[in-house]
Amino acid sequence: MSNARAAHLTRRGILAAGGALGLGAVLAACGDDDRSGGSSDKGTTAAKSGPWTFKDDRGTTVKLDRAPANIVAFVGVAAALYDYGIGVKGAFGPTKTKAGKADVQAGDMDVSKLTVLGNEWGRFNVEKYAALAPDVLITTMFDGAGTLWYVPEESKDKIAKLAPSVGISAYDRRLTVPLQRVWALAESLGADMTASRVTDAKKRFEEASSRLRAAAKAHPDIKVLAGSAAQDIFYVSGSGLSVDLEYFKALGVNLVEPSASVLKASGGWYESLSWENVDKYQADIIMMDDRTATIQPADITQATWKKLPAVKAGQVISRSPEPIFSYDKCVAMVENLAKAIETAKKVS
Repeated sequence: MSNARAAHLTRRGILAAGGALGLGAVLAACGDDDRSGGSSDKGTTAAKSGPWTFKDDRGTTVKLDRAPANIVAFVGVAAALYDYGIGVKGAFGPTKTKAGKADVQAGDMDVSKLTVLGNEWGRFNVEKYAALAPDVLITTMFDGAGTLWYVPEESKDKIAKLAPSVGISAYDRRLTVPLQRVWALAESLGADMTASRVTDAKKRFEEASSRLRAAAKAHPDIKVLAGSAAQDIFYVSGSGLSVDLEYFKALGVNLVEPSASVLKASGGWYESLSWENVDKYQADIIMMDDRTATIQPADITQATWKKLPAVKAGQVISRSPEPIFSYDKCVAMVENLAKAIETAKKVS
């Protein structure tokens, strides 16, 4: 979950390359923060009647007289809930590209029907949020302090007064944990977790995980590096705090990563390299951050990048440092890595 914007290791500085924050040069502006619309509610499940309660990953229990109908969520959480049939009224975080299309973090949602409260880091339209009469705000957390992701520090108190919040932790745990937590959240909101599309997606995720475990076991010599590109810096991720990398490592993937002493400077997330030193670590496969705020492989012009063995071999795949925590969306990321390891040539 991965900002060169901030030097201190706060929520802005947990940086991207290996963590969750939008990395690199900045969390770029990706759309019109003032465009409004309705709920992305296609297939929305009717909320359960009666009182609603949910204990989040801060240990905070939210209690309401009824299940929340007016939900506002960080875009990735909204996308996951959408996969379970739960719509939201508003979203914040990278929701739209500059062209107005759905950002990669928006999943299958029709973003034209969403009220976007803020499309980039530090933007959150409190007045528009209040106008939605929110029942609850839901987002992820990428630190141990329970900081709500993409809720601006300067307006968090105003936001907190308008509705209770739910935080789902994506910090220092394996991928399956937030997957299970979002599942439980969706179920509490009235989603039909016995629907075939839901159970089939969970089965496919489990099958993909078994495939990745088998691939890693069969090809233990294939080294995998997780990177993220900014204008002047190449970030190499550590596995210790990132939900996807922790999970891949547990399945046996041979991850190339900086030492603990090197990672310490970033709070454990990543090592930043100049492009001249991008070849410090040798890898057979490179997984690159797919978020809009980062430079994508096809747009990297540095000669040192192009000379990397994995790049020359065409063994570069995408990675989602901020996964959409539905089983459906996590299948592809596991399958892609499994396939890459199965077919990779040893080039390091």
